[in-house]
Amino acid sequence: MIKTIALVALAAVALLLAFAATRPGSFRVERSRVIEAPPERVFGLVQDLRRFNTWNPYERKDPGAKGQYSAATAGPGARYAWQGDKVGTGSMEITEATAPSHVGMKLDFVAPFEAHNRVDFTLQPQGEAGQFTRVTWAMQGPVPYLAKIMHLFFDMDRMVGQDFEEGLAFLAAEAAK
Repeated sequence: MIKTIALVALAAVALLLAFAATRPGSFRVERSRVIEAPPERVFGLVQDLRRFNTWNPYERKDPGAKGQYSAATAGPGARYAWQGDKVGTGSMEITEATAPSHVGMKLDFVAPFEAHNRVDFTLQPQGEAGQFTRVTWAMQGPVPYLAKIMHLFFDMDRMVGQDFEEGLAFLAAEAAK
């Protein structure tokens, strides 16, 4: 009886591991929101990392995290590194900034797991006078095999997407000031 249960459990684990291998090798999470501010104002809040961190939802999740800015805090080459109990250890660097429509970033995590992702903020004017901005926050990256197994149990789109929605709400509030 115990041998049968062990074989069934082993088969279930093998099937789970085989199924994980069939999952996509990359992910993309994206959320958008229309903000009542012109693209130029919103762009300034995204492409300057000090201003970015005034609305960044991950900074709010772990107020005790230690962060360090590079000499340049805005535009391509600007970098911010952090270490915290709740948000782990990592860094982000602005790789491109096209005023007032796009900011691209490289996002690297060291702990609690290693990950190397791409983040893009796309800003599109809305309204006849351009007094609104549709902000799209997207993150994409590879999904190694161990992450594929984790994704079977955790919905990355829902977890990260919820953080993006919260961050876009904070960005809207900051842009309204």
